[in-house]
Amino acid sequence: MNTLYEGLFIFPETLDEEGLDQAVVRVKEELEKLGGSMESNTRMGKKNFARPLKKQKAGHYVVMMFKLDGDKMDALKARLKLSTNVFRHQFVEASGVAEAVQEA
Repeated sequence: MNTLYEGLFIFPETLDEEGLDQAVVRVKEELEKLGGSMESNTRMGKKNFARPLKKQKAGHYVVMMFKLDGDKMDALKARLKLSTNVFRHQFVEASGVAEAVQEA
């Protein structure tokens, strides 16, 4: 059964708008290869880091809501680690959040 997740993705600051679009599409394709689906994505813009990370001073932040089988999360994380266009990522299960929003 697919679970709803919220993912925060940080893409390198060196990407332009077109490169960022392509990187988001690649993440969506990886999700689909694993049997998941992207529900939405919200671009939060380019933000500076508190301190340099791997010689980077900023990154493009994108929040994605997606559905994926929980057993396939490790496979998704492994694929994203190999991607040069995903600087950092973090996932949280958002099922409780979606239910609370629907109730309100």
